[in-house]
Amino acid sequence: MSYLSSSIVEIHEALKSDKTTSKELVKDSLKKSHETGKKYNPFVTIIDDAVSVDVTDSLLSGIPYGVKDNYAIKDILTTGSSNTLKDYVPFYTATAITNLNNVGGVPVNKTVMDEFGMGGTGITGHTGVVKNPWDIKRMCAGSSSGSAASVALGVYPYALGTDTGDSIRKPAAYCGIVGYKPTYGMISRYGVFPFSSSMDTLGVLTRSVEDAAIVVDAMKGFDDKDLTTWDSSDIKLYDSLTDKVKGKKLCYIKELCDIKRYKNASKELAEHLKNFMNVIENAKSIGISVESVSIDEKLLYAVNPAYTVITCAEATSNLANLTSIIFGRRTEGDNYIDLMKNYRTEGFSSLIKRRLVIGSYVLSSENKDKYFYNAQRARRLIVDEWKKLFKSYDGVILPVCSGPAKPLDSKETTDKDLLALENHLQIGNFGGFPSITIPSGFIFKLPVGINITGNCYKDSDVLNMAYALEGTTNHKNQIAGGVK
Repeated sequence: MSYLSSSIVEIHEALKSDKTTSKELVKDSLKKSHETGKKYNPFVTIIDDAVSVDVTDSLLSGIPYGVKDNYAIKDILTTGSSNTLKDYVPFYTATAITNLNNVGGVPVNKTVMDEFGMGGTGITGHTGVVKNPWDIKRMCAGSSSGSAASVALGVYPYALGTDTGDSIRKPAAYCGIVGYKPTYGMISRYGVFPFSSSMDTLGVLTRSVEDAAIVVDAMKGFDDKDLTTWDSSDIKLYDSLTDKVKGKKLCYIKELCDIKRYKNASKELAEHLKNFMNVIENAKSIGISVESVSIDEKLLYAVNPAYTVITCAEATSNLANLTSIIFGRRTEGDNYIDLMKNYRTEGFSSLIKRRLVIGSYVLSSENKDKYFYNAQRARRLIVDEWKKLFKSYDGVILPVCSGPAKPLDSKETTDKDLLALENHLQIGNFGGFPSITIPSGFIFKLPVGINITGNCYKDSDVLNMAYALEGTTNHKNQIAGGVK
């Protein structure tokens, strides 16, 4: 049997009792990487010379894992899924990777992402489209698409992701697994390619809440190389995990969950909202009180425009170092300006180019106040509104989006009425809030998920509520099945 489809604790117990070895796990994970890579395309690089390690008392020791391709690993190709860095090999390693390796984790591959994390589809990476394990004609969402797909396929029990708007949590829902974005600054971003620095958050994709707690415990910690980090040593996510949540209080946003508000509601949306209300009943059955609250719709519909303006502006600044001069492949040009222009024109996808144009536009002196500063003001108003909710509730629970994974060949644009429902996860990044997605069922044989977001530093509460709810379903540790 393959232990890679088991939980981390189960794998660790098998290792300690000599039922398997780290060498066997790494070999099996590499074999699965090659097999699944051909059909689903989740990998940029497979680390065929990955070396097993001695098993210790650390739960992660000897266990293979996947790494999103914007985490730098010394001497391992790290591309950000972009042609601009298709040959880039870092000379340093991200702190989060170092922390995992220090407890015996074994990285075995680098996973495909939307280019530089800018996208929610999994189709813009320079190595091609990532296909959903439950239906290869569907997308995985993004940008942590390869990590989500590979965990759902049982290549290993966990893979690393980054989340700037929903890039861990939505792919998790589309692939039927767990996606956890902790409080901003809990995990160091040193060595991870930046997208939007005020929102970028590192996290993990797993098949259970328990596994997510174990992995983030190992990844987190203060790092003097990233001064947005903070001392979380008193937070023990795994040790404090409990399903005793009686008395906890959740709320959901009435405006987002009422099917009557959607004029052109699809069958998928109707079933998804019905599934969500079943989860609400499950929450009540284990002692969590759940209430609906009303939020000004102007704020809800301001989320995505504000997000777009701020992230594009910050991306324009963060990607300014991609010049072909400092690192990356060298292009030709009569002078350094032509050299940089040719490099960026040839290397960036059309999506990245559009976002950088938007970023430059909103940061120009004549537009900055109208667009960039107003977007920041909207962000503050939205965060303040959620902070008010957290004074009365332990978290906000909502369906992850408007339904299951979308078809890869979909030409439809998102219905205006659905924009707030599709993009509400961005609020977790606006405020740096801890946020977790767990699978909640299936619609037309495709997985869907719900999300719980709580106040900053209340990660344990958020995980405990998710853990308790996970116990009311049959979707813990599920591996993708029914692939078409």
